[in-house]
Amino acid sequence: MTTGLWDRETFVENLRAIGARAYHDKHPFHVAMNEGRLSPEAMRGWVANRFYYQRNIPIKDAAILSNCPVREVRRAWIHRILDHDGNAENEGGIEAWLRLGEACGLSRTELVEDQHLFPGVRFAVDAYVNFARTEPWPIAIASSLTELFAPDLMTARLAAFERFYPWIDPRGLDYFRRRVAQARGDADEALAITLEYCNMPELQREAIRALEFKCDALWSMLDAIHHAYADQDNL
Repeated sequence: MTTGLWDRETFVENLRAIGARAYHDKHPFHVAMNEGRLSPEAMRGWVANRFYYQRNIPIKDAAILSNCPVREVRRAWIHRILDHDGNAENEGGIEAWLRLGEACGLSRTELVEDQHLFPGVRFAVDAYVNFARTEPWPIAIASSLTELFAPDLMTARLAAFERFYPWIDPRGLDYFRRRVAQARGDADEALAITLEYCNMPELQREAIRALEFKCDALWSMLDAIHHAYADQDNL
C-alpha cells in the first residue's frame, strides 16, 4: 500500500474495492437468503439476531458524536440516532424491525429480550460499538461506509423476500423499502465527511482498515447465524 496521500478518486476506489471483495452480501448465508433457500426457522433466526445490530446502531452513532468536537459534523450526524430510535413524527428503524419480526412470527418480547441471540453475533456487534467508542471519530465514521453497498443489497433483499418468502406479512418489509433511499443519503453524507477529514495518508489508511473491520463484523455475524443452521440441507 502506498504511503502517500491518495487523491479523492483513488481513495474512493479503494474504499469501494473493499465492498467488492468483502461485503456480506457474498456470505453463503446471504446468498441462500436471496436465492430463497432459507427455512422459516433460519429466517426468523436471522431477523432475531440482526435485531441486536439494529438496536445498537444509535448507540454506535451516539458514541461517534460524543467524540466529535466539530459542530457541523455533529449537526449532520445526529439525525441517524432519530432515524433508528424514532420520534413523534417517525417510528424509526428499530420499531420497523420489530414489526418485521412480528411479520415473521416472532414476538416483540423475544426480540427485545434477546431470546434467540447467538454469542458470536453479540460479540461482533459489541466489538463494532466499542470500535466506534474508542477510535478517532473520522475513523469511526469511515467504518459506517458499508452504506455505500447497502442500497443494492436492500433492493435485492426486498425482491427476494417478496418472491420467495410469501409467508412473511409484506407489511413487515417497510424497513427495507425505506432503507433503499435512506442508505444512499447516509452513504453520501458519510463519504463526504470521510473525504474531508481523512485528509492525511495515515488517516486514509486507517479509514480503509476501519471499513474492512466493519465488513468483518458483518461477516462474523453471518458466520454465527450460518453455523446454527448449517445442518439444514439447503445451506
